[in-house]
Amino acid sequence: MVFNGLLENKTLPEKVLVTSAWPYINVTPHLGNLVGSVLSADVTARYYRLKGADTVMVSGSDTHGTPIEVEAIKQGITPKALTDCNHAKVAELFRLWGASFDNYTSTESSVHKEFVQKTLLEIEKNGYIFSQDTQMLYCENDQRFLPDRFVEGKCPYCGCEKARGDQCDLCGKLLEPTLLVEPYCILCKTKPTVKTTRHWYIDLSKLATPLTQYLKENKQLPASVKNFSLNWVKEGLKPRAVTRDVEWGIPAPFEGAEGKTIYVWVEAVLGYISATIEQFEHTDNPDRWREFWLDKNTKTLYFVGKDNIPFHTIILPALLLASGQGFNLPWNVSATEFLQFKGQKASKSQRVGIWIDEALEMFPVDYWRFFLIATRPESKDTNFTWASFLDKINADLNDTFGNFIHRTLSFINNKFEGKIPSATKLEDTDEAILFAVKEKVAQAAKEIEDGWLQSAANTLISISRIGNQYLNDKEPWNLMKTDKEKAGTIFYVAAQVVKAIVVVSEPFMPQTAERLWQSLNLHGTLSSCRWSDAIVSIESGHEIVKPQPLFHKIEADEDKLDEMLMQVRSKKTTK
Repeated sequence: MVFNGLLENKTLPEKVLVTSAWPYINVTPHLGNLVGSVLSADVTARYYRLKGADTVMVSGSDTHGTPIEVEAIKQGITPKALTDCNHAKVAELFRLWGASFDNYTSTESSVHKEFVQKTLLEIEKNGYIFSQDTQMLYCENDQRFLPDRFVEGKCPYCGCEKARGDQCDLCGKLLEPTLLVEPYCILCKTKPTVKTTRHWYIDLSKLATPLTQYLKENKQLPASVKNFSLNWVKEGLKPRAVTRDVEWGIPAPFEGAEGKTIYVWVEAVLGYISATIEQFEHTDNPDRWREFWLDKNTKTLYFVGKDNIPFHTIILPALLLASGQGFNLPWNVSATEFLQFKGQKASKSQRVGIWIDEALEMFPVDYWRFFLIATRPESKDTNFTWASFLDKINADLNDTFGNFIHRTLSFINNKFEGKIPSATKLEDTDEAILFAVKEKVAQAAKEIEDGWLQSAANTLISISRIGNQYLNDKEPWNLMKTDKEKAGTIFYVAAQVVKAIVVVSEPFMPQTAERLWQSLNLHGTLSSCRWSDAIVSIESGHEIVKPQPLFHKIEADEDKLDEMLMQVRSKKTTK
């Protein structure tokens, strides 16, 4: 009678593996880190679960690598002490943010270490890893080699003054320490010398052809990601070291490599597989991980920042191809641009930005989840300002989303004894509203599947706008005096729009959506329903629960919000 047919996507993959980039666990992530990886992955995983796909979401803390060692040295503690503490803290913060990981692990996992060592030995056996003497930067003052983040200098390609030994954040080029211009030790700031050491390398040049084929034939990759990666290959792939002269990390398994560890970006990207293995290890079907990595019908989705593109489109596929195990290559790599903070690039070291623990002390989690996705930097860098935050929360969530739902459910509660009224006769305008909502639900689904999460979040708000405009045009509160039956039909239609909003909002604002599900007094939990339930009508006579306001307008200007942030930050530093 109301919604005709269900939303079905016949091309929906039977199995979906959703991953997010593993955060370095030397410090707490900021909002830019969150939106580019964990939050985007969570929205997508929640959507696919609602669609009925067999979905697994994995990631973990990157506990190895030079950023960890550098921070541990600065704090005067061991890397393990640092990472054990920070991993537990960040895992709990992700839980508070609503991240629905099936497995959030760490690179210190024994499953991970074993898998990495075994896989690299397979790659060596297949002829893609070799060793050779090479010259590396060495700090005479600290008596250590300077790989990766132990050294900084000018980028030889773009001239960035603070390029690191492994990558330039400005131009995205992967680097070697010896390529840096005017390098200096990050610990003591002295100029390093050059010494000879032996390292093991993966010969990326041998994999150029299959990598090019993979990139060209993958129609799911966003154009920006594909073009960036193909340009990398065209410039010529060179052997990439897989070992480092550092103590903290996974011991290199190669003969003669005693005392060396695996380069963090080689082992971390293999963590997507080890985390999946670990997820099923203690189930009654421990081999089920293979369904997500060997079944060619499985879609693997990666959510990363743009500075991580080459590791997921070049390094990871190269490792998977070289292993000879038939692992699925990345189906899609969704890479965000940078989230700036008041015109500056967010920086952990410079304390520019808002950290994910600070944000939760200021406002409820769904305020932040919606704002970050609705302003997600998908095609260009975006700039966080308190003005944009206030606009999204006050105008979109409170005045549009919350207002429509509250006015609808409150009216039904007050004027129809808390029961969904009957629809005696649907007029063309009523049918048009329901059709428009059905189209918006389908549009949001397509946008999520295509990786345009910002658009999907704003499509959600547009459903609320449709509902508000419908009520404003119909003015059912006036009709109550003359034609209560017709007014009831209008609120019957409005209730169906609310139901659609509740389901579509779950990936973006799960706590809010669950509260609304309970307000509608629908069976079970929202997580047990399906995306298609968005357009399944609530029957007349169904009793709802008295609604409560969903959001509160933020009555503060930008100066006041800055002050709030500083207060939160000062409390952290005094603890």
